[in-house]
Amino acid sequence: MKPLRFALTPGEPAGIGPDLCLLLSRSVQPHPLIAIASRSLLKQRAAELGLAIRLVEVTPQDLPSAPAAAGSLYVWDTPLRVPANPGQLAPPNAAYVLETLTRAGQGCLDGHFDGMITAPVHKGVINEAGIPFSGHTEFLAELTATRQVVMMLATRGLRVALVTTHLPLKDVATAITPERLQRVSRILHADLVNKFGIARPRILVCGLNPHAGEGGHLGREELDVIEPTLEGLRAEGLDLIGPLPADTLFTPKHLDHCDAVLAMYHDQGLPVLKYKGFGAAVNVTLGLPIIRTSVDHGTALDLAGTGRIDCGSLEVALETAYQMATAQQRID
Repeated sequence: MKPLRFALTPGEPAGIGPDLCLLLSRSVQPHPLIAIASRSLLKQRAAELGLAIRLVEVTPQDLPSAPAAAGSLYVWDTPLRVPANPGQLAPPNAAYVLETLTRAGQGCLDGHFDGMITAPVHKGVINEAGIPFSGHTEFLAELTATRQVVMMLATRGLRVALVTTHLPLKDVATAITPERLQRVSRILHADLVNKFGIARPRILVCGLNPHAGEGGHLGREELDVIEPTLEGLRAEGLDLIGPLPADTLFTPKHLDHCDAVLAMYHDQGLPVLKYKGFGAAVNVTLGLPIIRTSVDHGTALDLAGTGRIDCGSLEVALETAYQMATAQQRID
């Protein structure tokens, strides 16, 4: 099998992303990892953190095939638009942030990288710069011409995918249509097979209403939409269990015998996952033609440059991307 290679984007330059990249480079990664970032920013932040990190400049025409040594970090230099200081947002650098994402995503499409791992961006400052931006997920979907993507968060022992994401609660029931539930379920199933190497994934599906509607007494969405849709998908060969009451689904009795949970909305599934693995969880974008994982936290502007940060989520994001790429390589 050919060597694997990965891109790492540090996200908002005033946040903790650059710090995470530098702290991570103190130990050897199992695969070549290339930070797509400003070399001057990393040099400045390393000095502020008191880290002696060797920054090894690389280009797309000369990418490494072996991991960097401990204390070294491969860098594809991507210049800032203006100097960046810890905790101080600068709208002109929004273009820099998007350039790093474009280089990483296009590099995956072009076969230079086998996956990309992203540190947090600051959506507000990108929009303040006059660039409409709703998040990594939507940006990468547009870059890769992907119609439908699925957000899945994972920590050790639990994966939770979402039918709907950032919607007001009053809009959720209307958004759960047979078409959306079909698309999300098929993407989740396919990526568990093709990117996680699970031959026959078993997926637990939450009901929307308390007690999964209690036979229609607490809402009819389960009877009218969810169950008929799941039945049709089962006929296609998907192993879908449910709809189950969400208040009892997240127990060992059920979770010990599944590969993922499909939740109907953001705050139905993610509080459980974050309680179990906050700081050691990963955000995975399913449905893309590339592998993309991310940390489960924000830019933490107040902690940038202090050294008082935990690399746990980034380490899990890297570990997950490596596992996905290895599984995909075996299948291919």
